[in-house]
Amino acid sequence: MMKLLVTYITVTVVMVVIDLVWLGYIAKPLYFAGIGHLMAEKPNIMAAISFYALFPIGLMIFAIVPEAANVDWQRTAFLAALFGFFTYATYDLTNLATLKNFPLQLALIDMLWGSLVSAVAATAGKWVFSRF
Repeated sequence: MMKLLVTYITVTVVMVVIDLVWLGYIAKPLYFAGIGHLMAEKPNIMAAISFYALFPIGLMIFAIVPEAANVDWQRTAFLAALFGFFTYATYDLTNLATLKNFPLQLALIDMLWGSLVSAVAATAGKWVFSRF
């Protein structure tokens, strides 16, 4: 149980830190240019906490725990990247389908970001999981 908890905390912290840098600094101008008119002045903290509490569980279920004992880190990173791609694509493609003038470029970048952040966070989690 402790092994799972430490892995979960690792995945969560890595994801939150990387996402804070991405959303708070690197991609902030991109998001404001593309969907600034839709963005809240202050983020919904409870929604953010819910996302960062749930998403790492998905990474653990689909990419880390079932694979940790049997495969190398590259396989874990690949499975996590797929999980990130499909989950972020659900959001972005739904926005493209339902929101007027949602930028395609932003959707593609966001899907790529979901793949990358998921792969990095899950790889860190796999490393911790395999060390216990």
